[in-house]
Amino acid sequence: MRGKLLFLGGLAAGFVLGARAGREKYEELKATALKIKESPTVQEAAGVVQEQATRLYSESKTKVTDKLANSRFAETEMGQRLLHTSDNPAIERDLATSGAPTTPSTGTSY
Repeated sequence: MRGKLLFLGGLAAGFVLGARAGREKYEELKATALKIKESPTVQEAAGVVQEQATRLYSESKTKVTDKLANSRFAETEMGQRLLHTSDNPAIERDLATSGAPTTPSTGTSY
């Protein structure tokens, strides 16, 4: 019984000491990640990727709309609704304001 108590005491002490060291290491990693995220190089790369994504979205939208407009799908009720929606649908509005499209139901970024 005494051996079990000593083992459990050592386990508890190790857990407490490990948790403290773990928290310090976590805070250190968090600070490093924040520095990397805020670095000008990473910000510039993120801007370039966002511009490319926006360009690809616009090009793809144009291609899909053109293909659909010239298909039998355009003659259906659903096709008419999709092809004749407002000039500023929600996803484009989200891209213009936040730079990232959001899901329609939750408003969260992809």
